[in-house]
Amino acid sequence: MSKALIQSSDPITLIGGGQATAADIAEVLTIAPKLVAVDGGLVTALAAGVTPQAVIGDMDSAPPEALARIPDRHQHRVSEQQTTDFDKALRSVAAPVVVGVGFCGGRLDHQLAAMHTLLAHADRPCILLTPTEAVLIAPPDLSLDMAAGDVVSLFPLVAGAGRSTGLEWPIDGLAFDPATFIGTSNRALGPVSLQIEAAGIVLIVPRRYLSPLVAHFVQGGARWPARG
Repeated sequence: MSKALIQSSDPITLIGGGQATAADIAEVLTIAPKLVAVDGGLVTALAAGVTPQAVIGDMDSAPPEALARIPDRHQHRVSEQQTTDFDKALRSVAAPVVVGVGFCGGRLDHQLAAMHTLLAHADRPCILLTPTEAVLIAPPDLSLDMAAGDVVSLFPLVAGAGRSTGLEWPIDGLAFDPATFIGTSNRALGPVSLQIEAAGIVLIVPRRYLSPLVAHFVQGGARWPARG
């Protein structure tokens, strides 16, 4: 595991350079109050009227005038080019959970790369926001007090399996695989519980469940261990 550059006992917000409004940022900061910019996300944050506590990345998208507003000691340059800036940032922070804004929407290759990063660092819980959804690697065990009719999607990045209660189409006994069987557009009948056998299934639920998802990890809920 990479050594954390930033450690926090509270949730951390990462802001990327993709689609994120000032309202998005303001909402997330009420839940994950420590703001860290990911390279060009610094511009997005400053345009929204907030100054990140730090910036991480190779700094190829953060202009000098923006970086001048961040003390040098809070600028963490990671210059290798084998991974994305989101990957650099997620592996460099340690917190109960991270919330990411500005990583979904826009270019599809960027979104696919973000899914890769969620999987590669599944031991560092991270919830990404879209305009309407919250997206994360489903933890080993999760219960959400959902409303009947809410969409619950499960998309495997690797082969996997699990169990559920409260879904219109239970997942017990199903063999998820990105090439043969996926679980998108399921629906909640009411409160939902999931038990997932291994890290690698993306969970997508309505955005209004961000707070209970964050609370799951803050309160010590199940999470994936670091890879050996």
